[in-house]
Amino acid sequence: MKLGLINSAFAQAGRETRFGLEATKRLGFDTVDIFTDPLDIDAVERRLVVDTCRELELPIVSLCCVALGLSDFNPSVRRFHLDRCRAFLDLATEFGCSNMLLVLGEYVWQREVISPNEQWQLGVDAVRDLGHHAAATGMRIAIELEPFRLSLINSIETMIGFLDDVGLPDTVRANCDISHLHLVHTPPAEIARLAGRIEHVHLSDCDGNVHGDLPPGRGVTPIADYLAAIRDAGYDGTVSLELEYAPDPEHIIEWITEARDATAAIMAELGCRG
Repeated sequence: MKLGLINSAFAQAGRETRFGLEATKRLGFDTVDIFTDPLDIDAVERRLVVDTCRELELPIVSLCCVALGLSDFNPSVRRFHLDRCRAFLDLATEFGCSNMLLVLGEYVWQREVISPNEQWQLGVDAVRDLGHHAAATGMRIAIELEPFRLSLINSIETMIGFLDDVGLPDTVRANCDISHLHLVHTPPAEIARLAGRIEHVHLSDCDGNVHGDLPPGRGVTPIADYLAAIRDAGYDGTVSLELEYAPDPEHIIEWITEARDATAAIMAELGCRG
């Protein structure tokens, strides 16, 4: 496996793009994931990302996309989000990514008023549409499991059901977020059910109750157990540290360094970094 970092750690600490990418390479990460929006960045910023990563020999593995309106009941809202996600897929291709990480939304109005089945199907149809767009360029989509009560995908069971309903196994696959799995009380052994369907992995720690994105060791997540289960499920791709909203942005380098050291030690213990 490779050890990566999502560049939102630097962006949310107020550091500019080149600083974050150079620090990612200097700190010894193998890859980087980019968190940006194709509707917000201009051609200069796009070239900066591509040229800097090429100069640093720092592969971009994933482009992160949060699209909470793909299952919205308003057709105009869904159309906007579909168009925006297609722009993400095109930007991911431009960046040379292997996947676009996709965060879906939640059921509205406590699953009342509009039936949960209808909201689910709207999400499935939208992602299937995006999957066809991705397949045309060789891109893949990694669906993130979110640890919130009303999230469409918030368990191994709903992940498998969603992927089955989309029906594009070579293109639309799963992201395993280790702290999210712990927050929804998923035993590591359950990851075996996703064997052959894992596209990407996020790694962070939490206190077991509230979403945290903490460096490993600051919470109670049995990270080594989850990572071993992911390895045993046949995954040999990138494990990307997710360290958003650091409590002390002035010391973001120290925060990331702590997380890197802890994660590298776990991967070395498991013999899974290569």
